[in-house]
Amino acid sequence: MDMLHTILNFLLPLLTISFLVLFYPFYLLIKLASCLIKHLRFEDVAGKVVLITGASSGIGEHVAYEYAKKGTKLALVARRKDRLEIVAETSRQLGSGDVIIIPGDVSNVEDCKKFIDETIHHFGKLDHLINNAGVPQTVIFEDFTQIQDANSIMASKAALVKFFETLRVEISPDIKITIALPGFISTDMTTPQFKEMYGSDFILSESVSRCAKAIFRGIGRGEAYVIEPSWIKWIFLIKNVCPEIVDYLLDYIFVSYLKPYFKRD
Repeated sequence: MDMLHTILNFLLPLLTISFLVLFYPFYLLIKLASCLIKHLRFEDVAGKVVLITGASSGIGEHVAYEYAKKGTKLALVARRKDRLEIVAETSRQLGSGDVIIIPGDVSNVEDCKKFIDETIHHFGKLDHLINNAGVPQTVIFEDFTQIQDANSIMASKAALVKFFETLRVEISPDIKITIALPGFISTDMTTPQFKEMYGSDFILSESVSRCAKAIFRGIGRGEAYVIEPSWIKWIFLIKNVCPEIVDYLLDYIFVSYLKPYFKRD
């Protein structure tokens, strides 16, 4: 068995290098052509029915506005009915021909069934489902009081992405799934939290309207993932090539510039 591992340790690096030299340039050309096609081909969503959870504020609210500008029909879901009514009226003014609001809580299974049933009953169909509702959590390790809090947050995020990646395989090509991975976004949930805890908004926060536009474009192009701010994906790419350098730079930036935002009293 040890001999087999020795052989594989010798052969696989050679095969990998050969693959990169011979085939990777062609893969990049195919990837470039695919990106160009996606940028030129955008889904016409006029008249389509879109259900958005967490639509009373933040990313969900602004994604609703992007859809409204294109003439979609909207079903807006959130717990705050008064805020939903404001978002619905703004969506109508932006161009949405028909907007309904459905107050409820996505953590309640019966409410989730109600969202879908009422949307289909009113519109007769459902074209896009935007699962946006959520709660932000930005904490460094030393601020956790219970280790299970950290486990719950990290496990939930990872499990959610893996769940939709698996679901994408099962229901493709009939239904497409775009996974949005937003970074620090300035919303009325995150910005007040940062100002209260750290004295100011996060220096690298992106505006919620910019983030919503990127998510809407990604959905329209059929992207598998939308990472916003978009520069974050280049960090991931570089990290795969030279992880030590990226780890050093991220550590330096965090300690020198970002950690003060997480100061404790």
